[in-house]
Amino acid sequence: MHIVTPEQMRNIEDNSEACGVSKRTLMINAGKKLAEIIDSHCNDDKKIVFLVGTGNNGGDCSVAAENLLDMGYKNISIVLVCGTPKTELAKEMYGRVSGRIDVSGNYQCISEADIIVDGVFGTGFHGGLDKKISDIFALNENAYRIAVDVPSGGNNHTGTVSDGTFRADETVTFGFMKTGMTQYPLKDFCGKIIIADIGIPENACTVTERKYSLIERQSFPDFPPKRKSDSHKGNFGKILIIAGSNNMRGAAYFAVSGALRSGAGLVQLATVGKCIDTVSILAPEATFIEMSHDNNGFMQFEPEKLDLEKYNAVVIGCGMGVTSETTELTKFVVENSEVPVIIDADGINCIASDIDILLKKKTDIILTPHVGEMSRLLKCTAAEISADRFSSAEYLAEKYGVTVVLKGAGTVIANSRNTAVNSTGNAGMSRGGSGDILSGIIGAIAGQGYSAFDSACIGAYLHGLAGDIAAENLTQEAMLPRDIIDCLSDSFRKLK
Repeated sequence: MHIVTPEQMRNIEDNSEACGVSKRTLMINAGKKLAEIIDSHCNDDKKIVFLVGTGNNGGDCSVAAENLLDMGYKNISIVLVCGTPKTELAKEMYGRVSGRIDVSGNYQCISEADIIVDGVFGTGFHGGLDKKISDIFALNENAYRIAVDVPSGGNNHTGTVSDGTFRADETVTFGFMKTGMTQYPLKDFCGKIIIADIGIPENACTVTERKYSLIERQSFPDFPPKRKSDSHKGNFGKILIIAGSNNMRGAAYFAVSGALRSGAGLVQLATVGKCIDTVSILAPEATFIEMSHDNNGFMQFEPEKLDLEKYNAVVIGCGMGVTSETTELTKFVVENSEVPVIIDADGINCIASDIDILLKKKTDIILTPHVGEMSRLLKCTAAEISADRFSSAEYLAEKYGVTVVLKGAGTVIANSRNTAVNSTGNAGMSRGGSGDILSGIIGAIAGQGYSAFDSACIGAYLHGLAGDIAAENLTQEAMLPRDIIDCLSDSFRKLK
């Protein structure tokens, strides 16, 4: 699904006007759609209150109120939250309806409403809410609450919210879903999201700058590829995974199993002896390269044991530890691999002190940081990353020419030209080990010949889908990362 930033939406509306569909027509269409949705929730004896701002969001509400009056609704009120409308279109639409209904400065109507419609601020809002406005939003939380385009107080680009943001049961957004709606906490304030078609011409929707999308099943119709009857293991990629240590053997197992369960033909694990002892029992399908270790059980730098040319993809970092030896090992892989490299966990931490090593790469690099690891890469706080996950991922992707998978609810995937947001996954996946599985999955897909960006998008979707199936079977509370691995077969079955 195509999604847009608020700025891109404004450009699309400008393009629409140039294509012969005016902003006035778009507003009339938006108001009509809004009225139809309100009508689907109630009958004409319900009390409906529109909270109207001074901009075009308020104009959409005025058109909706007029349409509802024409349908036979009688108990309709408009509350001018910030004063009278200021844009020409909003003034016109308000003027058409203001003489037919109660326009009140009395907030009693809000307390008595069955449906409250928030049209105070639009997609361009940022900053904080005035306490008077947030108090108005809190007056009646028992009514059914509908937001127009975005809950007021939410940043529709980044997904952050102000204190007192309108909490909607349903958000009606026009034309396209906006980027901020895919991110928490704003997504939680949107409730059910309805994308309303308001007649934007198709040729007005061309976006020349960065393209955004929501990853859904239809995003990759040709995955998984059909297997020929005479296939052999070499047709599906040989994956090298460099992971694990004496005390973090599970991380290596999770990465190996993620790759094995995602279609890889051959998976080889380079790790210390004790880790091999564990993983060889849990995943006997893998093969192994035994690396020497230091006194703490972490791998030592032995590049002569790693023939990188033999593989179709390399995964490095899971449970590896951060030492001078593992840092050298990670840099060696970055500088010498000519096949896609997925760097996760301690691999990311190993390059954080010298991130410019990425400029020496010979191949596609996929980084899979969580917010904490991302903050170390960009030398900023986790709070700064969370405040704008899109900009953080895009900055890193553009500066170093890599693909970034910024994990978390609404995982953001970015390369130098495209940004995607994953639509699968749940809070039950918030356990140590889940990310290691994702690295293995992405490695397996990249090893089968998919581009770095597509591998990351498909991998994130498949990983989240398996997590959703595990949660459905076992609950979010009881599911474990190993259950995600077990549910990958059901994920592939659903994809087919």
